[in-house]
Amino acid sequence: MGLPVREYLLTLCVTAAVTYLLTGPVRKFAIATGAMPEIRARDVHREPTPRLGGIAMFGGLCAGLLVADHLQNLSSVFELSNEPRALLSGAAVIWLIGVLDDKFEIDALIKLGGQFIAAGVMVAQGLTILWLPVPGVGQVSVTAWQGNLLTVALVVITINAVNFVDGLDGLAAGMVCIASAAFFMYAYRIWYGYGIEEAAPATLFAAILMGMCMGFLPHNMHPARIFMGDSGSMLIGLVLAAGAISVTGQVDPDAMKLFPGTSTREVTHAMLPVFIPLLLPLTIIAIPVADLLLAIVRRTWQGKSPFAADRGHLHHRLLEIGHSHSRAVLIMYFWSALIAFGAVAYSVHSASMWIVLGIVALSAVGLVLLLLPRFTPRAPRWAESFIPPRYRRSGRTYSALAHEMEEAAGAGGADGTEEEPQERTPLPAGVNGATAIGPRSRFPERRKAGTSR
Repeated sequence: MGLPVREYLLTLCVTAAVTYLLTGPVRKFAIATGAMPEIRARDVHREPTPRLGGIAMFGGLCAGLLVADHLQNLSSVFELSNEPRALLSGAAVIWLIGVLDDKFEIDALIKLGGQFIAAGVMVAQGLTILWLPVPGVGQVSVTAWQGNLLTVALVVITINAVNFVDGLDGLAAGMVCIASAAFFMYAYRIWYGYGIEEAAPATLFAAILMGMCMGFLPHNMHPARIFMGDSGSMLIGLVLAAGAISVTGQVDPDAMKLFPGTSTREVTHAMLPVFIPLLLPLTIIAIPVADLLLAIVRRTWQGKSPFAADRGHLHHRLLEIGHSHSRAVLIMYFWSALIAFGAVAYSVHSASMWIVLGIVALSAVGLVLLLLPRFTPRAPRWAESFIPPRYRRSGRTYSALAHEMEEAAGAGGADGTEEEPQERTPLPAGVNGATAIGPRSRFPERRKAGTSR
């Protein structure tokens, strides 16, 4: 078998191209059908934006699977495994539910039931967990109902985690693309490096998922021309979960033959590639899952339903402390890449201290970026002409400004009459940080779609 990297690259490019080309017509279709809901209190965009971007992403998924089925090396995945068909069936169910929700705003419990149905469809066709690699124990077989229950739970959690994080332009697509890139590196190493054919479906799913996100991102970056909606966010969440289930529950750890030494230390390091499937699916969605859990705790603590939408997500908090829209998205990208690729690097060279030190150093950089709006840097005067006005020193001192205000007040009352103070209309702070005259408000003023404002 030749090196199949070129076939994966071709599949990725075809998926990205089809998704990119379909997004434009889908946007016009969404506008024509009225799939442009009014702006809600928790939204950060200011103009009605069409949804249904998941239609284009589902088209890219179908194109990627179709191309892979006709390639020399990847066609064996469809001959030896039923997992690609199981993925397509489950994706069709979740995509249809998402399209209905984007257009008609169906109830949250109905969506949750549809997620269970989509997961059950995949389980019925063989995409399920068969065994679990447990540290200190080894390979543990699970019964049919235990494996099915774990599979459904992982699918539903991943779908909702990705759906929850879809709150800023390009955020969900970019984070899932980063996660799928890290997952592709791991799954490809298991397949080609160890010669385990059971890891081939997961590798294919990761490549197709990267193509879906990369093809949609140009239309979804800030300011977004179209949103993926629930039809897209739930779809990419399901594909991500399908890859994690495939490599976790289908790959036999004993086939890796990872016991070169007899000491406990050597065996522990050798078994890390076996245990990492338990951790990697969690690390690649660590931030969305953390956001999901925090949202559930927050809403339950406030006496609300766990499905009640609010503005307490991580990306909302980044905006509130002063980050711009683009910077908040890039910070979320940074943490996703650090966690996902850090786990992959540690699984490859677990004995290297440089990897641990590098992760710690990058984490420190990430903390500095998070706290950046708390600082108000001022450039030296010789460099003021090269920087944005917000970082320049004021030409007038506060005392001079106060003196001018006193003189203006005195001039206003020189004729013996006292002017009534004019009521100033506060300027709402934008979603991209503080205004030039004051601090950023907690909740920017928004206008609903269809109003005259």
